[in-house]
Amino acid sequence: MILEKRIPITYWFNTIKWDIITVTIFSSVVYFSSEYLINLNIPISIGAFLGTAIALLLSFKLSHSYDRWWEARKIWGSIVNDSRTLVIQLKGFTIKDDKELINRIAYRQIAWCYSLSQNLRDENAYENIEKFISIEELESIKNLNNVNVPLTLLNEQSQDLATLHKEKLLNDYQQIQIDNTLVRICSSMGKVERIKNTPFPKTYRLTLHLFIYIFLITLSFALTEMPSLVEIPFMVFISIPFFLIEKIAFNIQDPFENRPTDTAMTSISRIIEINIKQQLNAEDIPDPINSKKFYIL
Repeated sequence: MILEKRIPITYWFNTIKWDIITVTIFSSVVYFSSEYLINLNIPISIGAFLGTAIALLLSFKLSHSYDRWWEARKIWGSIVNDSRTLVIQLKGFTIKDDKELINRIAYRQIAWCYSLSQNLRDENAYENIEKFISIEELESIKNLNNVNVPLTLLNEQSQDLATLHKEKLLNDYQQIQIDNTLVRICSSMGKVERIKNTPFPKTYRLTLHLFIYIFLITLSFALTEMPSLVEIPFMVFISIPFFLIEKIAFNIQDPFENRPTDTAMTSISRIIEINIKQQLNAEDIPDPINSKKFYIL
């Protein structure tokens, strides 16, 4: 997630450098071809019309991309709330203070958050969770083939909840309330997986990218009467906002790709870890994740 810090110019340049190079090349070719081969001049009104239309399409795409990013952030906000609620319910509902079982469920919830974030980024879903679950449970999960690790952890939560109810540590009403919390957590997992597994239509992006180039080529022909030292940098300057907005929309439309524009899932998981350990009066409470960079993951 991009922070309220100074974003390096190199980040912006690397985002659109190949497009800038391409614009520089074809605007140079158009200028010198018009100067020495054939004088082809297009009315500037055509370029202005195309530019207005493309600006509207870019605005539409950016809005839809941001909706995907914001939905992902809201879902992770719900995960924070439900993770806290789960531990509050366990501590408040259990008739006897079965600290060992409560801690096992609470720490497994921390593991679930880290595992889900890593799974969404196509990273190792087992990494960093060995601190929160037993070695036996971790090995039993690893022995399963093609397992969805977060879903398996959630299933273990359900099994422990059933154990609490069977041992009469929870009454029927309390068991239903905690089970509803687990259902919401499972629903949140399904929602972020839906975003991850539903790509933004590629044809829409490629078509828009093509029409940006058509607009710039048309504008280049319309400005051939300008001196080359003015036309070529002027074309590059005009192209920058179009390509930047298009790249920003492209990056935020997929919020789980381990990029600076990602939803800050690791940071959010650390916040959940801190909150749950505070509820359990644990001693090894970590600090929030801070970043010296302009983004945080």
